[in-house]
Formats: sequence, C-alpha cells, structure tokens
Amino acid sequence: MEAHDGYRALQWNGGSGGLPENETTFARILQQQGYATGLIGKWHQGVNCESRNDHCHHPLNHGFDYFYGMPFTLVNDCDPGRPPEVDASTRARLWFYTQVAALGVLTVALGKIWGLISVPWKAVLGAASLVFLFFVSWYASFGFVRRWNCILMRNHDVTEQPMVLERTARLMLQEAVSYIERNKHRPFLLFVSLLHVHIPLVTTKQFLGKSQHGLYGDNVEEMDWLVGEILQAIEENGLKNTTFTYFTSDHGGHLEARDERGQLGGWNGIFRGGKGMGGWEGGIRVPGIFRWPGVLPAGRVIHEPTSLMDVFPTVVELGGGHVPQDRVIDGRSLVPLLQGTAEHSAHEFLFHYCGKYLHAARWHDKDSGRLWKVHYMTPRFHPKGAGACHGQGVCPCSGVGVTQHSPPLLFDLSRDPSETRPLSPGLEPRYHAVLARVHEALEQHRRTLSPVPPQFSVGNIVWKPWLQPCCGTFPLCACTQDGDPSEA
Repeated sequence: MEAHDGYRALQWNGGSGGLPENETTFARILQQQGYATGLIGKWHQGVNCESRNDHCHHPLNHGFDYFYGMPFTLVNDCDPGRPPEVDASTRARLWFYTQVAALGVLTVALGKIWGLISVPWKAVLGAASLVFLFFVSWYASFGFVRRWNCILMRNHDVTEQPMVLERTARLMLQEAVSYIERNKHRPFLLFVSLLHVHIPLVTTKQFLGKSQHGLYGDNVEEMDWLVGEILQAIEENGLKNTTFTYFTSDHGGHLEARDERGQLGGWNGIFRGGKGMGGWEGGIRVPGIFRWPGVLPAGRVIHEPTSLMDVFPTVVELGGGHVPQDRVIDGRSLVPLLQGTAEHSAHEFLFHYCGKYLHAARWHDKDSGRLWKVHYMTPRFHPKGAGACHGQGVCPCSGVGVTQHSPPLLFDLSRDPSETRPLSPGLEPRYHAVLARVHEALEQHRRTLSPVPPQFSVGNIVWKPWLQPCCGTFPLCACTQDGDPSEA
C-alpha cells in the first residue's frame, strides 16, 4: 500500500485499490490455526477489484471470518453538517472549472441573443451539453460522498447506506460483545478498529460536554467507555485470565484538525509533530497498553522502542502459528519483552517513512543505552514555527513541502525526547560515527525492499460506479440497519 506523491489513502469504496491478495495477515494465520477471526469497525483497505461483488480486498478475503463495520473510514463527509473532506481540493477545482465553463457558455448565448456574435445555436447548445456532462461526470461521485463511502456492512452485505452516525457506536459495541459471547468456548481473535477518535468526532448525547477538553475530549471519554464495556464483556464471560488484550492507535494527534471551536485532533505532549509526519515523534508515538492477568505483571512500564509492525509476529506467536518465510518480516515478537525474558527490544534500528519516502531512522545503541534519531527529511510547517501544516489536511511527504537535510539532523532521544536540540560534531563526539552506523543500516534495509503494485495510482483511486458497494439497485442505493429498504 505504498504511497507516491499523490494520494496516501484510499478515497472511495468504489475504487479498485486495496490490500493485495498475496499479503498474509495475522488473521489468516490464526484462522489456519483454528481461531475464529473477527473484525469490527473500520477497514479502509479496499473492497473490490473488477466487479461490485468480487470483494477481492474485503476482510473476509484476508483471513477474517466475520466483519461488521465500515469498509471505508470515518470522514467529515459522513456528517451532513460538516465541510467536505474526501479529495476536497480536487472537488473545489472541478467546481471552479464547471463555473468558468458555464459562464463562458452563458456569455456566448447572451452575445448571440444581443446580436454581438454570430454563432449557430447548435454550437451553443452543444457546448452547454458538454458542460452539463462534465458536471454530471464528477458530481455523480463527489456529490454523493456520504452515500458511497459512509456505509456499514455485515460480512458481504451492505446493511446501512448511508450510515446513521448517532447510533454507530452502540452498534459497534453490540457487535463486539456479541462476538465475544458467540466465541467464548473456542479460541478467537477480535480486532476492534474503533471509529473514535477520528473527525468528525461523532459523540452521543450522554458524553457531550463531559470533558474539559471540548468535543475531542468528549469523544475520548466515549471511546474509554466503549473499551471498558468490551473489557467488562471479557470478564463476564470468564475470559479475563485467558485473553491477551492490546490497545493502541495508528498515529499521533492530528494537529491540523481545527474548527471555530478549537483543536479537534488531540495533543501530543512534549513530542514534536503529529499525524501524517513520517519522522517527528509526535506523529509516530502511540499508546501501547497490554493486559493479560496472571501472565503479564500489572503496572509494569517498558521503555523500549517497538513498532506497530510487531503486532503481526506477536499475535502469530501467541496463536501458535509461524510468520511467512518467503519474505522479509520487519516486525519482531513482543512476547519476550512483555514477559520479561528479554531486557531490550529486538529492534536495533527502526525506519520511519512518509508514503514511500524515508524521513527518519532510529538506532537503539544497546551498549551505551542511548537512542539516536536521524532525520533526512522534515515537513515545512505553515505558518513557520507553527509545529504543523495548517491550511492542509496533513503535511506533505515530498516536494516543496519538505526540507531535505544534508547532513541529516541528529538527535539523542534518550536526553532530548522533544527533538529540540539537534546535535553537531562540536556538541557530540560520536556525531560522525552515529551517522555512519545508521547510514550503513539504512543501506542494508533498502536491499530488503522490493517494488509493489501502486494501489494509490489514479487508476486505482478514482471512483468506478461498477465497483460501488450498494444495497438495492444501483444507483438507488439506500437501506437502514440490516438491509431494510429505506424510505428516506
């Protein structure tokens, strides 16, 4: 799913990009080990390839035997009261071009009526028809983003189109608890991919105003309640001591997410940067909370660099499976670190990408205990010194929006976790040796990479009507919960 200079995520349920079929998920390996495997929440890894029902990218084609949730992800467009988000800049340009073309045709028509120009009416009507067709061609997708993208599915069936945001949290919780109850007498894997705390921060009435930190805080409060209810279900079903639970997030707080009420994207503490920034700590540091009573000692804090890539080998090991041997697996099992049989993370080096561009690398020097961080590229903040790229959805990965550093920036995270004091040869005696060692590891890492099909190419990103998931007869796609026809 590498991203080039354009898109960094799928834009439509009706696109053809997605998680390639030759990828092996931890769900597939555990399924082969006899586990029930469920995904509840958002997927955002694609749905179809060539036809509306081939479901080549669907969770059930990647090792999950049960799915309930959004095949896409939560976006502002799902809330009719919020400004558009999906490809908003392209949408604005297309609307501008339509207005300019329509104004041109109108000017010619008025000139014809007033006798100022001599143009056949057929030509005027032909031009007007072309403008109308141009408008329809793009409005058919961008004019109905909520209907096309904001849907719920149960396995292969669309159950709600468009989804009703106010009841989605309750539905997700019901599904998670029900899944636990149905599978409590057999080994199971449950991946709950919460819609919280993503904009537009849909929060039910009982949690509005509950936090001192505005709507974002309210949404966090509701997420905390949801997680508590799921853990309660595990305990009530007698699974507390036999269930390994892992809570995490996919990136740091979204600093550019703001509206007239203030910050909508969280807070990253002392760490610099945020969501979408491939190198800065604020973008890549996330919670890692583990729970397994009787096996993992409670209250223990591990100060070691690990990665979300470690989820894959960790879950596979716990499920009694084996990671694929036909490819390089970058993750390392966390089991020895969690159980205390290993003192240090298995990662000596970690490499931090923004799309396909490597922005930074870190070296955990176990001999000295120091944690070095090297930045090769950093985003250019706007306005300067703001700490984020305001006016954009997220900071860019390349081009004029980044600064390339030669020599690279070097930080010692063990002494400067906020990345505010870049080192120099005069300040750090090991400066050149550290850069040389990280560069050597980087070259070795690059030799393990191989090209993959571009899932975010324009051909894969663009909305294709014949791939659009639909309940009912396309394009009249509308249903309420469990597929009942909608009169709305």
